[in-house]
Amino acid sequence: MKFRAFFARPENLLLLMAFVMPLTFSVWNALLNNFVIEKAQFTGKEIGLLQSLREVPGFLAFTAIYLLIFIKEQRFAILSLLVMSVGVAITGFFPSVIGLYLTTILMSVGFHYFETVNQSLTLQWVHKDHTAHFMGKALAVKAFASLLAFSSIWLLMEWLQVSYQTMYLLAGGVGIAVVFAIWLMFPQFKQPHTQHKSIILRKKYWLYYSLTFLSGARRQIFMVFAGFMMVEKFGYSVGDISLLFGINYVFNLLFAAKIGKWIGKVGERKALTLEYIGLICVFTGYAFVENSTIAAGLYVIDHLFFALAIAIKTYFQKIAEPEDIAASAAVSFTINHIAAVAIPALLGILWLYSNIAVFMIGAGFALCSLVLSRNIPFAPSQQNIVMYGNDRWTVKQT
Repeated sequence: MKFRAFFARPENLLLLMAFVMPLTFSVWNALLNNFVIEKAQFTGKEIGLLQSLREVPGFLAFTAIYLLIFIKEQRFAILSLLVMSVGVAITGFFPSVIGLYLTTILMSVGFHYFETVNQSLTLQWVHKDHTAHFMGKALAVKAFASLLAFSSIWLLMEWLQVSYQTMYLLAGGVGIAVVFAIWLMFPQFKQPHTQHKSIILRKKYWLYYSLTFLSGARRQIFMVFAGFMMVEKFGYSVGDISLLFGINYVFNLLFAAKIGKWIGKVGERKALTLEYIGLICVFTGYAFVENSTIAAGLYVIDHLFFALAIAIKTYFQKIAEPEDIAASAAVSFTINHIAAVAIPALLGILWLYSNIAVFMIGAGFALCSLVLSRNIPFAPSQQNIVMYGNDRWTVKQT
């Protein structure tokens, strides 16, 4: 009976999908910088372009809303996980510039469609009073899966001398197997509100859109150049990078659920203010760090702040019309990736001349986010959307 009850709850489906996604993706991400440098002789220019191509499917995430005309959100999420896993599985077989670009795009299509639909399902299935805590719990699950991935890399590649090709194939193959199990074991859950099947842009969500845009821009600098700096400037090996990632996810495993619960108590305004002040300091530190240990510490602190970004999503859940969630999730992913498509390529070129300038641009994005976050009300709701000082502005029209 307990076994059946587990598969009868949509929250457990969300958590299981939250487990399999990083179990597969983390291997791709952890190996990427070393793989492209050792096997395809990438420089900052090529890695910047690859990361820009990786974000193109995220930029096109709004197209998910049209695909939902033909397929249910739940099945679409599972299918997207399958595509991502296939992309990871074949990456090691194409150690060339063009091959890596193509396999990255395939992996990214699945990854970004999954993240879009998964966010929508979470905001629909989980009650808003518990969403921040649940998202923190999901981050902890993701952290555990990532730790398994990084531990596997360390054991198989550092000690057993497994090749990149085998490691990618193993990670993708496990993902494919788990996805098929999810498809067979879980029933099709009902959605509480019928979702719009068209693009939704509402003026009253402008602050959410702005924070999402800046989050995407800032995230790219961390994802692309912080890790690349560890390898290029400080000579970190695959094992070193895996260990560093592992430390990051130990922190998430231990504290993400508590951070989510804390956000639910103090509110989105205070949580995001803390995040952006911290990120200004971290990016400034990246710009001038010359010690590999300090750089690693900044990297861990940077990753820890990611948990606070839950507050952007819970802010939107509180102000949004329930039927807008699926369409707005798709639009928000596109907005998040507008800057993400251009920034890696442009900053990849700038990186050749000044890595300090790259990270100071990141600090600038964090500063802009801090200013915007101060417009979030202390108690956001559909009737209390944006606050300027002591004045509240509510938009009723669409």
